[in-house]
Amino acid sequence: MARSPERRPREPERDDRTGSSAAAARIQHQTQWVEQQIRRAQERGAFDNLPGMGKPLEGLGTEHDPNWWLKKLVEREQVTGVLPPALQLRKDDAELDDRLDAITDEARVRVAVEEFNAAVRRAIYTPPVGNQPAFPVVTRQRDVDAEVERWHARRTARIEAQRAALARRASSPPPARRWWRRGRGPTD
Repeated sequence: MARSPERRPREPERDDRTGSSAAAARIQHQTQWVEQQIRRAQERGAFDNLPGMGKPLEGLGTEHDPNWWLKKLVEREQVTGVLPPALQLRKDDAELDDRLDAITDEARVRVAVEEFNAAVRRAIYTPPVGNQPAFPVVTRQRDVDAEVERWHARRTARIEAQRAALARRASSPPPARRWWRRGRGPTD
């Protein structure tokens, strides 16, 4: 049986000219190459007129926030619905009339108000999970019939306002003819 030669730990390659490792020489050449590419791009004007040019960098001089990227993501993507249930209900309550006004069918208005009331009940009867802060649920359920009546009243007021605007527009005299359109005949 033949014995295998002993393996020695591999030593880093050495550059014969400098005596330093070949990896260090490659890194040195790489940094020179990168600097050269940046210099050429500056000469071409590739860095001119970039967004934010001449403005201070955002967040300099403030304490480091480890969740900065998450806050930027939420702001940029406009993420919603991550509030604790009690706070989300307050927000939904404030926006409910606008949501209802966008609906054109009474049955759908009733469904939307019933869904809102179900969310309020769910928030009241569901205990907080984990280490969620326990905000009190102060949002009240809404009376479905009363909300439908208010929706009808707002809708009627909007329709009347639109009709009045159309009537004003129809009864107002036509705009004065411009000097450059005079004398062209009946095809104005």
